[in-house]
Amino acid sequence: MTSPSLATLKTPPTPEARTRVFVVDDHAFAREWLTNFIEQQKDLCVCGQGSTINESLAEITRLQPEVVVVDLALRHESGLELIKQLQTLTPTPRVLVLSMHDEAYYAERALRAGALGYVMKRESTGKVIEGIRQVLRGQLYVSESFTNFIAQKYVGRKMEQGASSIEQLGDRELEVFRLIGQGHENRRIAQELHISLKTVQAHCEHIKEKLGIENATGLIREAVRWVESERRI
Repeated sequence: MTSPSLATLKTPPTPEARTRVFVVDDHAFAREWLTNFIEQQKDLCVCGQGSTINESLAEITRLQPEVVVVDLALRHESGLELIKQLQTLTPTPRVLVLSMHDEAYYAERALRAGALGYVMKRESTGKVIEGIRQVLRGQLYVSESFTNFIAQKYVGRKMEQGASSIEQLGDRELEVFRLIGQGHENRRIAQELHISLKTVQAHCEHIKEKLGIENATGLIREAVRWVESERRI
């Protein structure tokens, strides 16, 4: 009986045998960095990249990757909207979020939108690979601290008032609140989110009501404070 050659034993898997991953991030450097790292894995490959919702959705529909890694902070757009739209595709790709946004405010929203995992960019790259493999199996992938956060929340332990208030905001209201904190005026927010100025103003009123803020000055102050607290995490 002839033994297999050493060359045969060491033959790497073909691209067809590797899990295909699509990367969505509006920073070219971030996309290339993550692509290079994924390509080093024997069981993974990157089949495409995107920087906007429309571009990414079209390519994901065409390429049908098994996993999509999505950054929430796309330029002028929200990755949450892309995640929601991905749920309408057949087959539906598994989604892992890779974001600089604090998981305490965004992870639960991402999971509700359809993502299976959430990794903050401050984590090691190995966590991203681990997350890709776990969501591919159909399992949730979140940090231990977020798991504890959710456990405390749903067993009724009292949260800090500030965090509890922010959680009351809807996804679009949170986006408006974040942009206000970044110094954008209402008209620019309307342009970036592709909504009317009147809708932005309505969101502002709802935010003030939910957070117990009396006027526009107070809204700006609280939004700036919240954005700055996110950057320090």
